[in-house]
Amino acid sequence: MATLSKRSTIYLDPALHQALRLKSLETSQSMSEIINTVLKEALSEDAADLEAFEKRANEPLVSYEEMIKKLKKDGRI
Repeated sequence: MATLSKRSTIYLDPALHQALRLKSLETSQSMSEIINTVLKEALSEDAADLEAFEKRANEPLVSYEEMIKKLKKDGRI
């Protein structure tokens, strides 16, 4: 874990807490290390999603109704 860290209190569902404790024991990682890894992965996925949205920002919008009509016209539904 990074040398500079911030202390925080979080409240976990008891079953999730138990699963986290077991994973911590099995992987020889602290619960904080596991939580930090999972949060980094989730935030990285969010960043990738935002990047994809930005790349497609100039694409024309298609309404739900237009999409349904196109699918029917193409015989897909």
